Amino acid sequence: MFDAFTKVVSQADARGEYVSSSQLDALSAMVADGNKRIDAVNRITGSASKIVADAARALFAEQPQLIAPGGNAYTNRRMAACLRDMEIILRYVTYAIFTGDASVLDDRCLNGLRETYVALGTPGASVAVGVQKMKEAAIAIANDPNGITRGDCSSLMSEIGGYFDRAAAAVG
Repeated sequence: MFDAFTKVVSQADARGEYVSSSQLDALSAMVADGNKRIDAVNRITGSASKIVADAARALFAEQPQLIAPGGNAYTNRRMAACLRDMEIILRYVTYAIFTGDASVLDDRCLNGLRETYVALGTPGASVAVGVQKMKEAAIAIANDPNGITRGDCSSLMSEIGGYFDRAAAAVG
């Protein structure tokens, strides 16, 4: 996992080139938006339990067969495992938001997750729906303009949505 700065330098070094003006501009913009990024991570982290619980509640309301006898989230043990997985995905999404780089999400959370779910008989499509529900809640919380750094957050919200979409695609 590289932070955005290390990644840019590593790529330039591999090409034997200087860091380009456009790369410096992109890093400069990332630094300028750093407080917005931190605000978003703080808000999502502070509401993580609510985000996961609400997403699970909505998922199970739409797909009650998951919590019915024989369902993949039936029994307290399976329900706890489902909530744990959603919490882990959300935690790694916040790491990606903070660093501005999806590699930590991919490398430490998503790589091999679909295969694991297939082996366990977990319906990946249902997990993907749960991730999308977490996305909606997290973006609503992170995009609330009250008490955070002012400015246009549309590109950051798009980036955040992209991390959730990446997670949903990886498990679905």
